[in-house]
Amino acid sequence: MKNIFQNSRRNFIRKAAIGTMAAISIPHIVDAATNSIKDGKKVQLNKDDIILFQGDSITDWGRDRNKTEPNNTSALGSGYPLLTAGELLMKNPEKNLQIYNKGISGNKVFQLADRWDTDTIALKPTILSIHIGVNDYWHTLGGGYKGTIETYITDYKKLLDRTKKELPGVKIIIGEPFGVKGVKAVTDAWYPAFDKYRKAARDIAEEYDLPFIPYQAIFDKALESAPGSYWTLDGVHPSIAGEKLMSHGWMKMVKS
Repeated sequence: MKNIFQNSRRNFIRKAAIGTMAAISIPHIVDAATNSIKDGKKVQLNKDDIILFQGDSITDWGRDRNKTEPNNTSALGSGYPLLTAGELLMKNPEKNLQIYNKGISGNKVFQLADRWDTDTIALKPTILSIHIGVNDYWHTLGGGYKGTIETYITDYKKLLDRTKKELPGVKIIIGEPFGVKGVKAVTDAWYPAFDKYRKAARDIAEEYDLPFIPYQAIFDKALESAPGSYWTLDGVHPSIAGEKLMSHGWMKMVKS
């Protein structure tokens, strides 16, 4: 009985220590990966801002598409937009922020463009967060999609040009497509081709002088604290801890 108690106590302490480490380390992980980002590259948060998250399943993450009002838990899904919205609303109750999520699972850039008028332009966001690109590559691996890196770049630039024309003054944040190698879907076969999509997103952000969230660097840094399966479900879709990483990374792009 004594040995059982001691073993249980040791297991409890070990698990508690791991939980504490994760809780403490997420801000440090993100800080280490984003410490070179200057304030001039961040967006200013203002009163009455309309914030829109756009992207694929990583953004969508089970949102109820029948819910259209802002700041609604079901409409925001259960991923990083919900966690980010919670943080934004908690820290800025006086700003009357209106936060939407219009990500759709499986989307590539051209599919964002197909629904852009309804799901972006009509909402008139003042801050627009775009995280897109993993499907533009992933779906070429047996998914029947024939797009290339040139397609991704061309489509992305057209989307940004159109957005800036129709929403003058909109503040845009670009999130880097990322993959955690060795976790289920993300194998060695992804590389080096997938790195071109990551670089393209960064290059586009630089060309348009937009804030860029280095999600790959954030997840790579996180691997120093826990294995990839802790941070993602399949190398692409984040776990709860991975969602928190993404949310914290997003918040680093904002100055309030």
